[in-house]
This record gives sequence, structure tokens and C-alpha cells, in this order.
Amino acid sequence: MSPPVTSSVSPSAPGPMPGPISHHLPEAILAAYAGGSLGYAFELVVAAHVSLCDECRARLGAHEAAGGAVLEEVGAAALSPDLRSRLLGALADEAPSHAAPQAPRRDGPFPAPVVAALGGRAPRWRSLTGGAKQCILEDEAAGSVRLLSIPPGAAMPEHGHGGLELTLVLQGAYRDAGGRYGAGDVAVEEDDDGHQPVAEPGETCICLAAADAPLRFRGIGPRLAQRFFRI
Repeated sequence: MSPPVTSSVSPSAPGPMPGPISHHLPEAILAAYAGGSLGYAFELVVAAHVSLCDECRARLGAHEAAGGAVLEEVGAAALSPDLRSRLLGALADEAPSHAAPQAPRRDGPFPAPVVAALGGRAPRWRSLTGGAKQCILEDEAAGSVRLLSIPPGAAMPEHGHGGLELTLVLQGAYRDAGGRYGAGDVAVEEDDDGHQPVAEPGETCICLAAADAPLRFRGIGPRLAQRFFRI
């Protein structure tokens, strides 16, 4: 089970920034991340995007501040002395007995949260079709998250969605019916929205993609290969 990528793990130590970001995270997703109610797959995409995007980092800070104010209003009076004592004791028991390891830094196109998810190693790419590759970071019933590498000019198979899909561009760019997505942009696809990402000419397009349901491919070939590629 992967460790949580919650807002307590600061995503705000940016490395070199991408160009202007045009596509941001919805307010509801930032609020869910601040409240710790997202699954690991989506948490990783949000943490990576927030590490690159000044605007979403500021909006996340507002959500965290609002949550802190609510907890302050509830106050210690909501806890019985016995429960408060047990909670403080549990926190003391969980405190590390040694210095925390140094936080990972951005490595090439990979922001710090992705570097941490990779364990500081290079991605272990596995071939898909048409020259595309993937590196699966998590594949559980609750959701999956993977890195995708798409050659310049290549198209991913057309597909829809049985749930939510978040795709963060880390390098290069792609276009689909929703517009152009460059480095730092995050695409939000829901339900059965159909699209076919096509990587722009130039450098390889690398994305971090999370979904909470299998994709719905239009073509028979991708549908037959879906179980093998775990997408």
C-alpha cells in the first residue's frame, strides 16, 4: 500500500517551473485534498500539480486555512479529557525517533511528489502500442496512477471514462477536443467524456494520469489489450 500524499506532505518546494499554466484543478478537488479525502492516485496528481502551480498552491492554502479555522472553532472542549490524553499519547508513540529524511527534489520533468513515488529511481517503462510507454505507480481497486510517455505526433486510442480521470502534463504537450495541454496543465475528464490525446511535435509528451475506473476504449484492438496493459 502506497503512503498517503496528503497536504501534510508539503508539495510547495518547487524546482524549475513550466510555462504559463492554463488548466487548473477544480475547487472541489482541492478541497477534498485539503480534507484528506482523496485516494492515493488522485492525491499524487494533485500534489504534483500544486508543486508546479502558484495559483493552485495559493488556493490550496486557503482551503487548509479554512479547515484549520473550523477545527479551532470546534476546540478542545469537544474532546473529553480522557480522549484528549489518549490522542496525545498516540501521537507521541508515532513520533519518529530519528531525524526525518530529506525531502526529495525535482528530477528532470518529474516534480518532487513523483520522485518520491518512484522511490528516487528512474521510471521502469513498459511498452504499450505505437511507441507509447507506461510506468504504473499504483494499481488498486480504488484507483490507479501511472506515468505515460507518448512520442511526438503519436495519438493515444480514443476513449471515454467510467469515472474520474486526472492527467497532469509533465513534459511536452498534447491536444484533444478539450484544447491544448502543456507542461503543468491538468486535464479533468469525467463520466463518458470521449477524447483522443495527440502529442504535439517536438519533445516526448510525459504525463501523470490517475483514474478511479477502467477507461472505455472505442476500438476493438485497445479493448482486447486493455487487461494486458492494466488500463
